[in-house]
Amino acid sequence: MSGPGPTPTRRRESGIRLVLFDIDWTLLMTDAGGLSFPAALAQAFGVFEPGGSVPFSGRTDRAVMRDLFTLYAIPPTWEHCRRFMAAYLEHLAVRLRTCPGRVLPGARPLLEWLLGREGIEPGILTGNMLAGARLKLIHSSLDHYFAFGGFGDDHLDRCDVARAAAEAGCRHLGGRPVGAVWVVGDSPVDVRCARSIGARAVAVATGVHTVAELVAEGPDVVVASLEDPALFEALVD
Repeated sequence: MSGPGPTPTRRRESGIRLVLFDIDWTLLMTDAGGLSFPAALAQAFGVFEPGGSVPFSGRTDRAVMRDLFTLYAIPPTWEHCRRFMAAYLEHLAVRLRTCPGRVLPGARPLLEWLLGREGIEPGILTGNMLAGARLKLIHSSLDHYFAFGGFGDDHLDRCDVARAAAEAGCRHLGGRPVGAVWVVGDSPVDVRCARSIGARAVAVATGVHTVAELVAEGPDVVVASLEDPALFEALVD
């Protein structure tokens, strides 16, 4: 298929480009995850009115869970973590069916366009745990676009997830050389984690952060949405 963006002349590249996508507020929008955290606390520990100011944007599920445990004085034992994440996934599966959500404009055409080009491999770089990411992607019919990724199961820091995603991409290529690596996300944390692995960064103003906040992190490209032709040009030139 012909892509929705321009098709500039390709330069000779020394390797395969990895394009690593954040999920929430970059590819899709849903309140299911945010609602499932307090529901999981209630089910697992009887905390029915979670409060405080635990941030979610750009963070890993493991880091959010740690902060919630600290806020409510829940010992971070292996059994408590297992109980909480099992409850979270149970509620996430239900709320994905009942909460309004949508794939963000341009996401599906962009992924189709990338899959139709030689020398580019799309992957996932998300703070979601693997099982939660799969639920969201399958629910949104986006899962078939991605063969590898980095996830928030084992890492508190998003930069560690970025390294895991790049390593997963290298394994996926099976010895083929890696060229440029791009990270596409909606938060300043996405830009910072891109820089931590020497990757280029696309900041998409589809989340809670303003264009000014994203520009302040110094990404290579800032776009209003995944429909912006500047994004297509950047990923191939």
